[in-house]
Amino acid sequence: MFGGLSTQRAEPIAGSGQIDGIGFTRRHKGTVHEVARPKPGESPGIWIRQISAYTQAMTTANSSVIEVAQNSISRGDRKLRTRAHLLAAALQLMGEGRGFGALSLREITRTAGVVPASFYRHFRDLDELGLALVEESGVTLRRLLREARRTGLPPRDILRRSVQIFRDYINAHRLHFMFVAGERSGGSAVIRAAVRAEERHFTDEMAHDLRQLGLLPDLSTATLQMTCGLVVTTMMNAATDFLDLPPRQPKRESEITENFIRQLRLIFLGARAWRE
Repeated sequence: MFGGLSTQRAEPIAGSGQIDGIGFTRRHKGTVHEVARPKPGESPGIWIRQISAYTQAMTTANSSVIEVAQNSISRGDRKLRTRAHLLAAALQLMGEGRGFGALSLREITRTAGVVPASFYRHFRDLDELGLALVEESGVTLRRLLREARRTGLPPRDILRRSVQIFRDYINAHRLHFMFVAGERSGGSAVIRAAVRAEERHFTDEMAHDLRQLGLLPDLSTATLQMTCGLVVTTMMNAATDFLDLPPRQPKRESEITENFIRQLRLIFLGARAWRE
């Protein structure tokens, strides 16, 4: 491989080498591989230099592999960060009072600090970015509400806990919900359909959990779905009330929360008394 260097297979990754007095060996995974040995009559200095060249080459190879892996990871991280910056930029612009339909690709990329061409590495168009925002706003909240329903608490406590989770989530993700509330009944037909689909996910998961918990056992599947649909509609209306609330208004926030809970109790009381 290197001049007169006599070699056997030696792995370029991991291992240790040593000169054993008559040659150079490399230990890899518990096995000693002979890497170099002087030819008869050959000056030791020659093969020692060859060993140095071999070792340097292996070190370079190891460094290259590590560098490629690090660059690959860095590229993946950069891609995720750029995508997050684009989503955050769109939310920031909408938080300044702009409707989603009024945003342009150039101002989103400018706010995100990326060139316009990079947008298309993440989204086909603005509608696809909007779909990503809808998904982000719903997936985590649905998981949190499912966990609240499966705590084993009495129904009254589950209801109150779910409302508190919903309120706190809205407060922590105001821009997401401002976007969803604005697109729910207007804007792009694609985004509007996605918001409706997300509401159906909420409805389906709630109906499934209520059936599993044995609540409202006398309702047919269709009526249970209708009941949960009313809950989700009330939930979306309450979201608007929380979003319209000025900051640092704990008393008013508490009033909206209690009113929301009473509305949901009324829905469930009516459902319990329902006769097919």
